[in-house]
Amino acid sequence: MEFDGIHGLTEVINGSLREFFDEESQYLREIGSELDPVADALGHFLLDSGKRLRPLFATIGFLGAGGDLSPAIIRATASLELIHVCALIHDDVMDASDTRRGAPAIHKQFQSLHQAQALHGNGEQFGAAAAILLGDLALIWAAKALHESGAPTQSILRSLPVYDEMRVELMAGQYLDIYEQALASESVERSLKVARFKSGKYSIERPLHFGASLAANLSPTLIESYSNYGLPLGEAFQLRDDVIGVFGDPEKTGKPAGDDLREGKRTVLVATTLSRANVTQRTEFLNLFGRKDLNLNEIESLRALIVETGSLAELESIIQEMTFKAHKALTTGGITPQAVALLAEMAVAATQRTA
Repeated sequence: MEFDGIHGLTEVINGSLREFFDEESQYLREIGSELDPVADALGHFLLDSGKRLRPLFATIGFLGAGGDLSPAIIRATASLELIHVCALIHDDVMDASDTRRGAPAIHKQFQSLHQAQALHGNGEQFGAAAAILLGDLALIWAAKALHESGAPTQSILRSLPVYDEMRVELMAGQYLDIYEQALASESVERSLKVARFKSGKYSIERPLHFGASLAANLSPTLIESYSNYGLPLGEAFQLRDDVIGVFGDPEKTGKPAGDDLREGKRTVLVATTLSRANVTQRTEFLNLFGRKDLNLNEIESLRALIVETGSLAELESIIQEMTFKAHKALTTGGITPQAVALLAEMAVAATQRTA
């Protein structure tokens, strides 16, 4: 199968996801017209945007292990995007986020549907319940896309331990994340652990392992190279997310300015700020941090404190260091030259993005 670089590979993955959705959504609509909004909402969420990082890394992991790409393998690797859709929909419910990718979050869409149709009961509860079910459906579809991909049976069987471990680690990372918020943690080390499990392993390392397992190449050298690349890059990716969550442009992120500050997210950036702040800075920061009604001036005050303490500069330094480690891992051997070039390109895309 031919493709032109990362952009071309992304288009191939998008085409596979579009075909899968068209097939599966038809069955939903046949059950009853009441499920039309479910199919519509999932379709827009899945197909209208998304970086496709996890399917990309899985596909490159397959190529790096010497595999010959086919539509069946693309369908198998594209299944990881549906796991990500599940995580995002559920994450918005847990964080009580109103928006995602510049549009109302799924739970908000169904809360509006409840109101528009003058349904009985609590609209907010209906929206949350619907979002949980849509997230569950995306997770079911992920497994279905893999199992019915048409990839060789032995390839799928080899991939299942990695696939299952990745989903367990995703849940663990999400729980660690909400626990850190409840704990009001100020530990940089604990926040880095959340970044490792919530993003480092699930976004990059495990997809690479998953791709290698589909290619029947689980040599210790290759798996180690993928881990040495994927773990630091995954953490750098999450740290860039932390920076974007505070300093990102709403027109690019699809989220309100400083959304992480309103939500009181206990990220590495926040932990670093609190560890570096003097008494006055710390008091000012904690008086504003986590307030849902923060205005733009107050957000700017928090941003200024992060910069004044040197925390933003330190995080940028850590991102640079971790990205260097990832690039270095590509020189250790075991990965095909084509995949090395693609992974080098992906490292830039993951850490220098603005949304």
